[in-house]
Amino acid sequence: MSLRHALLGLLTDRPSSGYDLMKLFDTTLANVWKATQSQVYGELTRMTDADLIDVSAEGPRGRKEYTLRPEGRAELERWLTTPAPPQPLRSDAMLRVFFLGLLPPEQAREHLARMEAAEAEQREQLERLRDGREWTGHPLALSGRLVLEYGLRDAEAKREWARWALDQIPRTPGAETAVPTTGA
Repeated sequence: MSLRHALLGLLTDRPSSGYDLMKLFDTTLANVWKATQSQVYGELTRMTDADLIDVSAEGPRGRKEYTLRPEGRAELERWLTTPAPPQPLRSDAMLRVFFLGLLPPEQAREHLARMEAAEAEQREQLERLRDGREWTGHPLALSGRLVLEYGLRDAEAKREWARWALDQIPRTPGAETAVPTTGA
């Protein structure tokens, strides 16, 4: 996914300023794609230069409102219908877990307990988002709800894994644990 395609998708609904897009981004896509203000404004400039969007209005203090061009809509549709290329797996969290055996067991357990708590908090935040919003009446309501459900299930699976992993670490220094052979 690219920031460009996220912004093109957000502009399908109505013309928006960079500020409006940042607010919309934060309330709809922040759980699946993070972007800074400078990234959004830089990409809007590149998209304007590429004739994917137009500046449809200018206001005070340099405020610009952007509108999706047919070329931008075509690019969004091309991206949506093209299979995503495989992404290399890079997980800072799992790299750390791989080396937990270098720590004393209690520190390793503390690390896994923090991971479990973080995933539980992530799930709670997503539940609040799910419960605080109406999921009908907008073309992206269903797909937004699908993405939210993915996040809920992902957070729960990671929390369950962290709980399982925590149980694999011995509670006392020097104690050995057999290497687990199954995922359950």
